[in-house]
Amino acid sequence: MVTPRSATVLAILVSLVAGAPRASAALDAESDNIGSLRRAADKARAELASATKQWETRKKDLALSQQKLKSTLKDLGAADAQLNRIRWPLAELANAAYQGPGAAGSMVIFAEGPADQALRSAADTSHLADSKNILVQQAARLRQQHDQLTTSAQELESRNAVEHAALQQQIDGLKRRSAELTQQLTAALDRIQADRDRRFQLGCSATLVADARKYPNGLIPSRYLCRLPQKGNLLRADAARTFYRLNTAYKKRFGRDMCIRDAYRSLSEQQSVYAQRPGFAAVPGTSNHGLGTALDFCGGVQNQGSPQFNWLRANSLRYGWFHPSWAYSSPFEPWHWEYGTSR
Repeated sequence: MVTPRSATVLAILVSLVAGAPRASAALDAESDNIGSLRRAADKARAELASATKQWETRKKDLALSQQKLKSTLKDLGAADAQLNRIRWPLAELANAAYQGPGAAGSMVIFAEGPADQALRSAADTSHLADSKNILVQQAARLRQQHDQLTTSAQELESRNAVEHAALQQQIDGLKRRSAELTQQLTAALDRIQADRDRRFQLGCSATLVADARKYPNGLIPSRYLCRLPQKGNLLRADAARTFYRLNTAYKKRFGRDMCIRDAYRSLSEQQSVYAQRPGFAAVPGTSNHGLGTALDFCGGVQNQGSPQFNWLRANSLRYGWFHPSWAYSSPFEPWHWEYGTSR
């Protein structure tokens, strides 16, 4: 004979068995997604590391080229200075050669006048010619060096400009690729998070509430409670299912799961808390924690006026959670929040 009690248990078992393949499939899918995400992250990291290394090498090459250009320009300046120093002597020689009175080159020895004077004039003319040749050769050498340095400097400037543009293009490409990979990985992570949330929803049947209510405060078997994303914490099914949505909204705002310090609390655990805070903690057997409908938060919510506390106070009611009025004063517990409609 099937009693109402055994019918309820049978219904729960059927629900759990039916949900088991879905939960298992969700777990397998999540595992696959995490593996794919890890491989994508590793590939992205290797790709960016390789590109960054190439960029650093090109940057060093450009720095060396810039140093060479600087040295070349310095040498070019020195060549210009030397040319400037010999311009005046060259002008003097040209004037002596072409405008000096009686300048007759090597034929001066056949001119009229004393022989010794003719020889001295010939010697002077020969000396001037030698000096002129030396200066002209030096000037020609400096001019050639000047032209070579000018050409080298122009080539270096042109090559460095092209390399700098290529380097900047590579930097921009790295930035774009990094942004794309970040977006892809974030989207993958969001999908994994959505799968995780669905998995918790699948594993938390609303039919568990009726059975949980049959047990005394603090003595509810864990099989009639639902796990939270925060490991080791349990709530009654109706409270847990609304908390999943609250936690998802909180994570969108702050980028992380809500921090939970305490959730369902067994009778023995409530007795321990009461022993530590007599007159402040609820009497064992009367705490909402023992019903699986209360949470103690951390991560900033425990500080009244913090961004986390203010956000929760502004948004908690739409998810069925509230901060009881007594928790503002007697005793003051900004971390304590409850599920339901009471205030």
